[in-house]
Amino acid sequence: MYYDAVKNDHGLPHDPFKALVAPRPIGWITSLNEEGKINLAPYSFFNAMASNPHYVCFGSGGMKDSWRNIEATGEFVCNLATWDLREEMNTTSADVAHGVDELKLAGLTAAPCKLVKPPMVAESPAVFECTHFQTVPLEGADGGPHAYAIIVGKVVGIHIRDDFITEQGLFDTAKAMPIARGGYHDYSVVREDNTFSMTRPGMTDAKLAE
Repeated sequence: MYYDAVKNDHGLPHDPFKALVAPRPIGWITSLNEEGKINLAPYSFFNAMASNPHYVCFGSGGMKDSWRNIEATGEFVCNLATWDLREEMNTTSADVAHGVDELKLAGLTAAPCKLVKPPMVAESPAVFECTHFQTVPLEGADGGPHAYAIIVGKVVGIHIRDDFITEQGLFDTAKAMPIARGGYHDYSVVREDNTFSMTRPGMTDAKLAE
């Protein structure tokens, strides 16, 4: 089949786009408003964009609390969402009243960061401390403003729980079991039995470490 992606005239019961671009990492974003109230929300339009320095970005549909807080304070935290934390992550996706602390709502523990003011999820095995770099507005189908914008953050600090670092000095992704979003109501998880390695031609351990 083929359909016009701008008109989105696929004729299917549900838009297949998110099922086609899958799995997608989940940006589990902690931020603070100007009064210091905590907000925690998951974003499935999320990924890493660069290294040395590292950048991450996420897409927000509308001026949600995360977007508003980040532009107001210039800081946010991205917590790794994992299999063990799947229910808590889902709880924080609820549409609740403005000012509700989703971290507390999900029964999670707020822990202080070193370089930014928003707290991290203590239960998460890996956390990125970020400063706001840029908000990129997107164009809608009619050429006007889109409901979505891309928020780009520069990673200034990284926390990794020691028990997730192997004897070889690698982050044990399979042990952490990060979850990812698919289409519809679907998620997937990284496990030891569904990962594999391939070495890119010309790639040495020295280059991999860069």
